[in-house]
Amino acid sequence: MTRSKNTQPNGAAIRSALAHPVIDSDAHVVECEFALIDTLKEVAGPKIAGRFDEALRTYAMQRWYHADEPTRRRERIGRPSFWHIPANTLDRATAMLPGLMRKRLDEFGIDFAVVYTTLGLSFIHMADDEMRRALCRSINKLNADTFREHRTRLTPAALIPMRTPQEAVEEIDYAVKSLGMKAITVSGHEWRTYPKVLADAPDLAQYARYIDYLALDSEYDYDPVWRKCIEHGVVPTSHVGTYGGPTHGSISNYTFNHAGHFAAGADMFCRALLLGGVPKRFPALKFAFLEGGVGWASMLYNSLVERWEKRNGKEILRSLDPARVDRQQMAALFREYGGSILAAKADAIAKEEGSMLEPPEDRSKIDDFAASGITTREQLRDQFVNNFYFGCEGEDRMTAMAFDRRFNHMHVQLNAMFSSDLGHWDVPSMAEVMEETYELVEHDIVEKADFRKFVFSNAARMYTSMNPDFFKGTMVEEAVAKETGRLGETA
Repeated sequence: MTRSKNTQPNGAAIRSALAHPVIDSDAHVVECEFALIDTLKEVAGPKIAGRFDEALRTYAMQRWYHADEPTRRRERIGRPSFWHIPANTLDRATAMLPGLMRKRLDEFGIDFAVVYTTLGLSFIHMADDEMRRALCRSINKLNADTFREHRTRLTPAALIPMRTPQEAVEEIDYAVKSLGMKAITVSGHEWRTYPKVLADAPDLAQYARYIDYLALDSEYDYDPVWRKCIEHGVVPTSHVGTYGGPTHGSISNYTFNHAGHFAAGADMFCRALLLGGVPKRFPALKFAFLEGGVGWASMLYNSLVERWEKRNGKEILRSLDPARVDRQQMAALFREYGGSILAAKADAIAKEEGSMLEPPEDRSKIDDFAASGITTREQLRDQFVNNFYFGCEGEDRMTAMAFDRRFNHMHVQLNAMFSSDLGHWDVPSMAEVMEETYELVEHDIVEKADFRKFVFSNAARMYTSMNPDFFKGTMVEEAVAKETGRLGETA
């Protein structure tokens, strides 16, 4: 479809010109706080609900507002998000009312949307175990109830806390079995206190935290969570970044904190999954990383291939093992070319190079790719391409990195999916979200065939590969069945 310079068709016009549906993999509901508190009372009782405001002051992003400037600086409290949903009354109400969102989808040019929490993103890392679990469960119940009658066009994603594998498994069971939800979002990392600080200075525990990558070097075994996802046919999607952490923790500037933090969190989680061997142990399991785009994923994929080529278990011994150095030749070179200072070190260099260049390495543990089971470039390619999907906002030009085979080793395409962020400030006018997205085609950034993958095929394949009935009873059921069958024929 080509637009004239004087024509600005709406999303419905763009959609009508496409030969396929549009699936939005990341719209947002902005939960009504009053309804959430009522649900919290129902789920956890009035005592827990009565602590809601206190919990926000202590653990969530609201903490910044209850601290003065010296406290913010002393405790390095990161500037929180603010004014993060549209002020346009109709759009603001649309983000809060599933019925209105459903009514306006045709206007937007969207056939079906997976809808994620807004308030819940503040709760998933809350340190108070009782409050965190109660709030996540309340968010899930509220969204399951309010979206149930709109299931043909919208499905909400359950919020799954990951502080321990047990609580994650229990909430997945509750969300899927009790609430009938079929999409989930997890935290891609957990903040934990250094054990030594807990033992020696517990009063400083909140200021001495490290990031647990969950799939690599964790104190917990998260494999039961991944098995539970397979059991219930749900794709674990990560929608948590590094906001408020050391790299995105400005005490005064929200844009500094927001820019790139989803990508940073996704990159960290994706690396841990692959190098921690999760795709090897669970080859059927898909993961999605939302709101960070795909530019970081292209960089990560290529850098991992390049590192594997130089540092895989065999190559590192062949080209980098210090034991292969000819010490006598080194000494001779030092004597000949070392000048007045380094020639005097020839006898020493003939024996060793010192602990920094030749540490006492355990050669049985030098293969960083051992847990992944990767022994060829092709295996790395297949794990990355087959198991990982990446949510990209419509205006993100780096989406081209997913589809331009020149950029990625072995000429692969990565699984980029249209993820509008509908309901948040990133979409100041909901009616224009597809116009902005289709500019990827109009500006020759993405080919039409790849645009189809971006807004339809990749999401359809991801969800149905884990749950063949994911789109059953929805507006796109027939189109997805035809598309996934076609993809299966050409795979």
